[in-house]
Amino acid sequence: MNINNKEMEPIVDVNDVSHISAGTVVKGEVSSLNDIRIDGTVEGKIYSKGKIVVGENSVVTGSLLCNNVDFWGKMEGDIYVKDTMTLKGAASVNGSINVRKFQVEMGAQINGTCHMISEADYEKFVSEVVKTQVPGAKAAKAEKD
Repeated sequence: MNINNKEMEPIVDVNDVSHISAGTVVKGEVSSLNDIRIDGTVEGKIYSKGKIVVGENSVVTGSLLCNNVDFWGKMEGDIYVKDTMTLKGAASVNGSINVRKFQVEMGAQINGTCHMISEADYEKFVSEVVKTQVPGAKAAKAEKD
C-alpha cells in the first residue's frame, strides 16, 4: 500500500554489488542504488548512491559520481565524491576531482585539478550531471521537501 501517494523507497541489501567484469565494455550511463565494482571499461557516466570500487586494470572515460570511491584504475574525466575518495598507488586520473575527503597513496598520479567540496556542492553536481533517475530517488527527495 502506498501511503501519502509517495513512491516506496526500494530496500537495498548491503551485499548487493553491481559488477562490471574484466573484458566487459559499457558505453552510456550506469546508475545504481547499490555499490558498483568496475574491473572492465566504462565510457560514460557512472552514478552510485553507494560506493564504487575501480579495479587495477579498469579504464573509465567520462564522469564518476558516488558517496565513496576506492580507485586503483585509470580515469579520463571528472570525479564527484560526496564523502571519501581513496586514490591507490597504481591509480591514474586525468581530469577534475571534486571531493569532501581525500586520501592519496604514494605512486598515484593526478593530472588535473582537485577541489574540496561540501555535501551541498555534491548534490548540485549530481542534479546537473545525472539525467537518469535512480529508482527511489524521487521518493527520497519528496521526503526531504
